[in-house]
Amino acid sequence: MSLEFLIIDPQNDFSDAPGAALPVPGASADAERLAGLLDRLGDRIDDIHVTLDTHQLLDISHPMFWVDREGRPPAPFTQITVAEVESERWRPFKPEFQQRALDYVRTLRDNHRYVLTIWPPHCLIGTWGHNVIPVVSAALRRWEERRRVRIDYHLKGHNPWTEHYSAVQADVPDPDDPSTQINVQLIQTLEKADQVVLSGQALSHCVANTVRDITDHFGEESVHKLVLIEDTSSPVPGFEKVAYQFLADMKQRGMKIVQSAEFPG
Repeated sequence: MSLEFLIIDPQNDFSDAPGAALPVPGASADAERLAGLLDRLGDRIDDIHVTLDTHQLLDISHPMFWVDREGRPPAPFTQITVAEVESERWRPFKPEFQQRALDYVRTLRDNHRYVLTIWPPHCLIGTWGHNVIPVVSAALRRWEERRRVRIDYHLKGHNPWTEHYSAVQADVPDPDDPSTQINVQLIQTLEKADQVVLSGQALSHCVANTVRDITDHFGEESVHKLVLIEDTSSPVPGFEKVAYQFLADMKQRGMKIVQSAEFPG
């Protein structure tokens, strides 16, 4: 039986270590448990896929993209609605970006995605925050050394015009940017596995969106192969209900939810 791991955004900026840009409470302990699980399973793991949230400072979900009528940027965690962009309560820093930004928030609304949230700049290319949490990075290296197999890394989020919570596709795919469109290679690879173990941060956002997209493309008959290690993933503060609803929905669809000490059972 083939066993593969999909580890979503296990990065320093999502840890609760000092200096993290977007700390997720419990993420550092989650990382310790994940690393322990990787070491314990060792050679039983056939492949490991790791996604990395990847941004630059100028991004539609970062403060410097937007200004109010006085030219001030929004505070982190501000939510920007369609009505606020239409009224120019919030507008892009360049007037020529107005229509594209308005189209974006309207598409989020029409597709029942999250309201646009302004996040602290995080997972910036070349920074400590973009790197994998050290304890997980060390466990991944040990697995590579033992198996002589490369980790399969997938970068997401580099397009400045769309949020990219899911590892499978951006919230609003850009027709001119293949990196925002459905990651067919990842889906097909995971679908061939007998069991796919899921972990990472944050449970309420990137994990939830990735898993929902995977199950939608797998089809209901393949959802049973997914196993979420619950104590290696935590929600963004204030979004706990989103995470709990995700867990309930996926359990109903057939995904298994276990603790790290219980796996593989």
